[in-house]
Amino acid sequence: MKFRRLLIISFICLGELANAQTLQSKLQSAFNRLQQDSQCKYASVSLTVLDAKTGETVFAVNPNMGLATASTLKTITSITAFNILGKDFQYRTQFGYTGTIDPNGTLNGDLIIKGSGDPTLGSWRYPGHKEGEILTQMTTALQKAGIRKINGRVIGDDSIFGSQSVPNGWIWMDLGNYYGAGTSGLTWRENQFDIKLRTGRVDSPIGVSRTVPLMPYLNFKSELLNAPAGTGDDAYAYLPVGGKVMYLRGTYAQDQEKKSISAAVPDPAYDAAYRLADTLQRIGIMVSGGAESTGTLTAKGQQLPQIAQNLATISSPTLSKIVYWLNQKSINLYAEQLLKTIAWKQGKQPTTDNGVEVEQAFWKSKGIDPNSLNVVDGSGLSPGDRVTTLTMATVLRSAKGADWYADFYESLPTYNNMKMKSGSILNVLTYAGYQTHNGRELCFSIMVNNFNGSSRSVKEKMFRVLDELK
Repeated sequence: MKFRRLLIISFICLGELANAQTLQSKLQSAFNRLQQDSQCKYASVSLTVLDAKTGETVFAVNPNMGLATASTLKTITSITAFNILGKDFQYRTQFGYTGTIDPNGTLNGDLIIKGSGDPTLGSWRYPGHKEGEILTQMTTALQKAGIRKINGRVIGDDSIFGSQSVPNGWIWMDLGNYYGAGTSGLTWRENQFDIKLRTGRVDSPIGVSRTVPLMPYLNFKSELLNAPAGTGDDAYAYLPVGGKVMYLRGTYAQDQEKKSISAAVPDPAYDAAYRLADTLQRIGIMVSGGAESTGTLTAKGQQLPQIAQNLATISSPTLSKIVYWLNQKSINLYAEQLLKTIAWKQGKQPTTDNGVEVEQAFWKSKGIDPNSLNVVDGSGLSPGDRVTTLTMATVLRSAKGADWYADFYESLPTYNNMKMKSGSILNVLTYAGYQTHNGRELCFSIMVNNFNGSSRSVKEKMFRVLDELK
């Protein structure tokens, strides 16, 4: 009986070994085909697959090669934030005033919206946190305090995150567009707005019909051209720092249905103050001083006042909900806000550089060499980020067993019928995630840098490699 039991165990072990060897063999063949493909002739290609339970290396080629991650870096930012902040972390935005309220209900002072770095304030993604709902919370608090007139200004205070909104290493082409929206201590509507286009015949100029919402403090100069059907959206918005004229350049295909592009708000704190001031005027509460922000006051050489009396505290959704949309829609702004937040919560100035330092120190304490996590931002938008697939897979593996793992796993999109985050910048395509193979859960990271030709074609070839994990 004992011999029979040992024999069964031996067969099981031999079966598992055979399965592992078969998987390795199939992965090697598939990886070789990818690496030898003409699109990868001058490319750097890396793949690491780990057993998500034991950490055992299932397969690895070039696992220690530092490569541009594109948006798969968001998985590391997310997991770091879960570890340091906790899944129930919430931002808290303060709304209050300076000065005094006279018996007639006139506030002789300023209204202040003091940001805490919440990337969701006024976002359309969360019930209770949309633009109109946030403005209603503020106006209701104002009315409860008996304020009927403001003899002062509405100020958006974004000072908590400092004045550098764009991480070092981001490129000029990205900055005016919604995905290149800079960070802010007081974000608003995810720091973006839509520009509606007036299209026409091929090679003719494209005009701007309107913006949503209206942006009366910005001017637009379109140098966009109508392009033939099938050429897609190749339109970019450019706005010099501190400028008021946004340039639109590139091409936009005739067959694009949306007829709209999304651009970055240059001063989100000012925009939040502007929207509140406008709302107050419309409901009959006059504001004598208009809207201001930390940036506009600094430019005028004026001091930023502090809240003397709080009227309302606006809590964000929990970190779990923020991370869900961060990864589902690959929102660069969310990742950059979280990177600054982890620095802040570790007692450092909330800068991007300090966020990177805290992140590297955290993973060093877990045995990861900081040189394998050589990054300059949290979203992967910078082409200067360099991370190894081994480090990325190791960070993914570390999430298993955490009380927030289910939330993180749910945040990952589904591509190729696999739970994984994608990443794409110029001539870079990456994927990182989880897959179960014959009952064994695996985590993986695959990166291709400097491929040539169509990204769609490279994607299909990468999927053929990942298909072996199914």
